[in-house]
Amino acid sequence: MFGLRRARRTTATLMATAAAAATALIASPAAADAPQPIVGGTTTTTTAYPFVMQITDASGSQFCGGTLVAAKKVVTAAHCMVGETTGSVRVVGGRTYLNGTNGTVSKVSKIWIDPDYTDATNGDDVAVLTLSTSMPYTKASYVSSSQTSVYAAGTTARILGWGTTSESGSSSNQLRTATVPVVSDAGCGSSYGSDYVKSDMVCAGYTSGGVDTCQGDSGGPLLIGGVLAGITSWGEGCAEAGYPGVYTRLTTFSDLVTAQVDS
Repeated sequence: MFGLRRARRTTATLMATAAAAATALIASPAAADAPQPIVGGTTTTTTAYPFVMQITDASGSQFCGGTLVAAKKVVTAAHCMVGETTGSVRVVGGRTYLNGTNGTVSKVSKIWIDPDYTDATNGDDVAVLTLSTSMPYTKASYVSSSQTSVYAAGTTARILGWGTTSESGSSSNQLRTATVPVVSDAGCGSSYGSDYVKSDMVCAGYTSGGVDTCQGDSGGPLLIGGVLAGITSWGEGCAEAGYPGVYTRLTTFSDLVTAQVDS
């Protein structure tokens, strides 16, 4: 079953945010699936990748990732924000470990979700958060609408996140990273059929599987040449052979993101 890569909420959080959580679980079939192991990743730090943000609920439980593109602007996935309000979300920067207390925690003053978003497998899986507190960290550059050649098949891309690392397991306490090759449109279409919308999506991963993003990594970055080129979105399981990860093709939405960054 195809599924989004947003983390499952804890029982306590589900009780505290029943309406939002119900929406998220209905929209995210992978929340009930058993994610497969992620192999080949390594631990890293927010010192190495200062623009990688944790997105948490109000109690501090991380459920998605994001990328800082301006002092008060974070790019993430639309499906991460479905059912959320500005009061239910926090953004944490400069914190390598989920159980850490360092870094900067900000409330969110605005959530923008692409108005055409309905479901990640239909595309338009992009959102921009406006923060109440500026993040004092290096920002990521992101692709412009004209940089479509960055997705050439075989190009090395970098993925990052705190997502699940073992079947039915917990999220990684430490930020992790891996590299994966960009998959051709034909290859991704062969894996996902009509669910792959090439104008809105790009795939990355090995034919043999083994390296991938997973639940809890949604909204995090796909970097190509050190530049934000995609947003972790969905896939069939995690790290399965023949099913690469699917990411939002950011060139398609770059102008919309820029409008939000400048607002």
